Amino acid sequence: MNTLLSVQNASVVFHARKGLLASVDVRALDGVSLVLDKGESLSIVGESGSGKTTLARVVLGLQKPTQGQVTFAGEDIGRASQKSLKDFRRRAQGIFQDPFSSLDPYMTVGQIVEEPLVIHRIGTAAERQDRVAKALEEVRLTPTGEIAAKFTHQLSGGQRQRVAIARALVLAPEMIVADEPVSMVDASSRAEILYLMRELQERHGTAFLYITHDIATAYHFSQRVAVMYLGRIVETGPTRWVVANPLHPYTKALLQAVPEPDPQNRFRKRGALSGDPPSPANPPPGCRFHPRCAYAFEGCDREDPRLREVRAGQHVACRLWKGFDEGARLGAPAEGTRTLLE
Repeated sequence: MNTLLSVQNASVVFHARKGLLASVDVRALDGVSLVLDKGESLSIVGESGSGKTTLARVVLGLQKPTQGQVTFAGEDIGRASQKSLKDFRRRAQGIFQDPFSSLDPYMTVGQIVEEPLVIHRIGTAAERQDRVAKALEEVRLTPTGEIAAKFTHQLSGGQRQRVAIARALVLAPEMIVADEPVSMVDASSRAEILYLMRELQERHGTAFLYITHDIATAYHFSQRVAVMYLGRIVETGPTRWVVANPLHPYTKALLQAVPEPDPQNRFRKRGALSGDPPSPANPPPGCRFHPRCAYAFEGCDREDPRLREVRAGQHVACRLWKGFDEGARLGAPAEGTRTLLE
């Protein structure tokens, strides 16, 4: 069995204040299911507020799901003992969005990278120093001795994020959850960090759950992609298939929003989503995307579609594909079915 992480029907409901005495339920995740295999890279893509970071926190055991189950290497994280949970935290690490707040400014780089080894009581002091130096070298922070002696305020944003990667890497985890790891890094460093993470993933066989709003970076980094909208996964499949042939209108809109160069060497956007995402405290009836969907038709405001396999390995939650049957799913859509392949 190759499954490392399994999320089954996970929901997270927060209670937000509304006025002085009243409160409202905010459903940040709503019935999310996914599987991550050993050594695999899976991207979670969506706009701000789609539930991506909440999913990352659930997967790392930092947030308990209101409903559903998260298992890692066959063990239910929500029911794990403190000892098992500590072992899980050694095997699953996180890289967070903001390298300016996720690193302790009062610790040197060497102390930051060594801290996980100290917490888990791994090695002698000399052995830990060797592992710290090796981790810094792997993320190309050299000379390692000089970098290890510095404080984070002496580093650039890109260097700080490399320190965060080294800290996650030093325990040799089986899974790393990277939550928008390049969104707060200058443009010149983004590609370098993405290629570095991909190289480390391939070298060590580490499974990556990569959280991003940018489907273009997901295309270059991951083997599979899951597109989230308002707390739900609306499309999933092999990244190259989904990017080349998006089945959900939201996925298509995300791809159209990716800037592309024009002949004058400037960048332009091919299209953009209209309107703002609805509030998760008051989602629209039927398909949650229908108020912003250019392809919505009668019934989209009533029927709430669920994920179904339309092509082998590619699932979508959209009524546009209701006309597909088992025999036609790998070929042309059934007669009368509207499609996105225009």
